[in-house]
Amino acid sequence: MSHDVDPRAVAARLSTRRAGDGPLLLCLHGIGGSSATFEPQLASLADLATVVAWDAPGYAGSPDSGAHLTMDDYADVAAEVIEAHGQGRAAVLGMSWGGVIAMRLAQRHPERVRALVLGDSTRGSGRSPETAAAMRSRAAELAEVGPDVFAQRRAARLLRTSAPADEVASQARAMASAIRLPGYGDATASMAATWLDGSLGTIDVPTLVLHGDDDRITGAPESEAIAAQIPGAVLRVVPEAGHLANTENPMAFDAHVRSFLRALAPARR
Repeated sequence: MSHDVDPRAVAARLSTRRAGDGPLLLCLHGIGGSSATFEPQLASLADLATVVAWDAPGYAGSPDSGAHLTMDDYADVAAEVIEAHGQGRAAVLGMSWGGVIAMRLAQRHPERVRALVLGDSTRGSGRSPETAAAMRSRAAELAEVGPDVFAQRRAARLLRTSAPADEVASQARAMASAIRLPGYGDATASMAATWLDGSLGTIDVPTLVLHGDDDRITGAPESEAIAAQIPGAVLRVVPEAGHLANTENPMAFDAHVRSFLRALAPARR
């Protein structure tokens, strides 16, 4: 891990939510989210797994890390979270930015990952100098306008086109309560510096790729590219959902996850 930060110490300070009993399912939220993003999964999958959702370092209830974390750093911290829960390996569910962390986790710590579920994810934002700069600019915008206005500007596009106004408002409130600097700035910088295209063939675990049918952020192109590059990956579409498919249509999303997890070989303790 870079910057002389101890990933175990960072992991030990994280705020997490936990439900259920069984093989570990670690949930990693998107760049504007928190562990609250996974309330539907904490409720609906608890009969099948020990569901643990983190607040990433510097998000919601987790303290700032004290250093500027890279994508590899986030992956290393996630590996420590898995070890701390005593099961050795976990299925990892990552949404958007959390999916990028999950893929790097599988590449850097394959001994910790038994399966991946990648929801509305991406290969990163480092495709070009322009896409990287656009991602980095978000931190300056957050600093300028504050979390409430920042979230209000983004909430509608995260959701399906048909999302009602009260759902958009609720999403804006959730985002505003989750994000702050410097944590959000570290997250955007990690995305800007990452482009996993061409490297995903090294991932050697069962993988389920999901995206909302009305995801206007990453959508079908990114999910299809990820599924094509990870050997054996399965691609499924969640109807009536945008970029936040696990919260917009949790019944359909969780049905895919449940079927996938049930098909896995028993976890090694």
